[in-house]
Amino acid sequence: MRIGDPLDRRRLARALHPLAGSALTAAAWNEGEIADLVIQPPAEAAVLLVLIERVHAPTVLFTRRTEQLSRHAGQVSFPGGRVDPGDAGAVEAALREADEEVGLGAGLVEPIGLLDPYLTVSGFRIVPVVGVAQPFRPRLDPAEVEEAFEVPLAALLEPGAFRRCSVPWCGRMRHYFEFHHGDHRIWGATAAIVINLRERLVAA
Repeated sequence: MRIGDPLDRRRLARALHPLAGSALTAAAWNEGEIADLVIQPPAEAAVLLVLIERVHAPTVLFTRRTEQLSRHAGQVSFPGGRVDPGDAGAVEAALREADEEVGLGAGLVEPIGLLDPYLTVSGFRIVPVVGVAQPFRPRLDPAEVEEAFEVPLAALLEPGAFRRCSVPWCGRMRHYFEFHHGDHRIWGATAAIVINLRERLVAA
């Protein structure tokens, strides 16, 4: 998938775990780094990384959370949240949250596969679900989402697009990545999930 290419669905599918595959129960890829900092067992969560098939090149949909939320207020994220008891699993949870947060109903998005699970210091084990959708008009939940915006996939796949940063945390240095797009700062778990997508696409 070269910069500016249309979305290559076959390569995308090769890069991802199957929707019903072992990634749903696999250990998080960063577990060895932060397992001792996370409340055990972590809560199960899912996010939807949705690729919008624009005419010239695909984009990735992001949201900016409202400042009133108790967790991760004002941060850039993917639609998603905790896997509820009524959800059939991570895929259904990601689709439900996308519908609730930005009005991207299950009938508007085609799930393609899964990225590697990711563990957060806030106590969540996130399963990223990757899907494809046609352009749509977001309908934001004002209680959770301040803004929805898109970033060209090509910009996210550029070598060196993400800057590696460090911060003291619990007596040691924690490392994270960040990416700036206009006024938006994409960092933390959201940036790590994008980097996981990039690495898997390169290997596909």
